[in-house]
Amino acid sequence: EKIRRAADHVLCLFPFEPELLRSHGIAATYVGHPLADAIPLQAPRTAARAALGLPEQAPVVAVLPGSRRSEIAMIAPVFLQTVALLARQRPDLRFVLPVVPGLRALVEPLLRQHAPDAPLTLLDGRSHEALAACDVTLIASGTATLEAALFKRPMVIGYRMNGLTWQLMKRMAYQPWVGLPNILCRDFVVPERIQEAAQPATLAADVLAWLDAPARMAAVTGRFDELHHLLRRDTGRTATDAIAQILDQS
Repeated sequence: EKIRRAADHVLCLFPFEPELLRSHGIAATYVGHPLADAIPLQAPRTAARAALGLPEQAPVVAVLPGSRRSEIAMIAPVFLQTVALLARQRPDLRFVLPVVPGLRALVEPLLRQHAPDAPLTLLDGRSHEALAACDVTLIASGTATLEAALFKRPMVIGYRMNGLTWQLMKRMAYQPWVGLPNILCRDFVVPERIQEAAQPATLAADVLAWLDAPARMAAVTGRFDELHHLLRRDTGRTATDAIAQILDQS
């Protein structure tokens, strides 16, 4: 009976979830997100740049077009076209693109096709080092955007998907945001460019808008620092304590 009661209680990773679940009659407890415990409060920018062979002073853009083959196929071309455009507009920029193991053969031809002359380094994994090292990231919507927020990095969220999937998602949406940082902050703190809005010229302008506005970058860094503290709850211990309490009350 105790195990059954515990199974009916949801442990939530995000602070907005318990109220939503309770409104549907589901017991829930907020325990924080494990990524907030794993990622340091102060990102090791200098060490990350040294590890990746990046110059200390050059502005760096981390490019994260997703971790699945379907995402790479849909998103990487427009992200790399954006990189090519940015490289022409700002020759001082440097770019890093972490590649999920096994997908390098998919990304390399796209790089040669869309941004052959850009100062871009492909990384084998190492996405956390890329986020720690960068000034801003051009990033696909998903869990990686939460990681970017926990590294306190301004970002431009871009995403493209199958048209039918997008129509279904729009019908199901109950909030105006797509990216996790905006959902958690309940505000458009970073730009979201979805489907046809994800155009190279628009994405490039969004990236430069961050780089050319230090005060705006500092403000969003502050918002993300608050978010990090909100999500940092020693999730393993908190979840264990919550389960013990539920069992004691059963």
